[in-house]
Amino acid sequence: MKLLEPGNCRVDVAAGRLDGASNRYEKLFSDLAGLYEDERAFRALLEEKGSSVAYEVTDFKPSANPGDMIIGVTRMEPGRVGREFYMTRGHIHARPNRPEMYYGERGRGVMLLESPAGEIRTVEITPRAMCYVPPYWIHRSVNVGDEPLVMTFAYPADSGQDYDIIAKVGGMRSRIVTDGKGGWMAVDNAAYRPRPQALVDSIMAMKD
Repeated sequence: MKLLEPGNCRVDVAAGRLDGASNRYEKLFSDLAGLYEDERAFRALLEEKGSSVAYEVTDFKPSANPGDMIIGVTRMEPGRVGREFYMTRGHIHARPNRPEMYYGERGRGVMLLESPAGEIRTVEITPRAMCYVPPYWIHRSVNVGDEPLVMTFAYPADSGQDYDIIAKVGGMRSRIVTDGKGGWMAVDNAAYRPRPQALVDSIMAMKD
């Protein structure tokens, strides 16, 4: 077996990027149709910022081998659509028994987590705070501050992402919105539809 070579990447906190990354992708505001509850506010946002970057991910992926790891940086713009804070699309891992770690570098965020059965958890992310996303949890990053949210992350290289698990049920069960006092709160998503029990059982039974 040929050993992989050690690597070195630098987190550029100001730019919100991983120097030495092997991959980069971005999501424009125009890519986020269907995420927000206030369609009128989202259409207004598209007219103003539709071709602007909502969030960007740079990562270093040595291989896709089981046992290897992907490391990277996410940078999210601050702002709101109506009462709802800017967020990522969110996902569960295609191999759902894989965990993930996020480390706050700049800004103020919330990791919104949902179990396949619809249980909700929230974890605040601030500089030097570490968020552990356990296996089997759907997760979405939300920027609840007034500056870019920058986070370092790491997860197993063979995890993969499944975005449809959120889209197919009308979004996550909760939305992160302003509390009107400079903070945030989680509220019910009226469009949410619970997943069939057979689907929940099949996800929770996945081991590979």
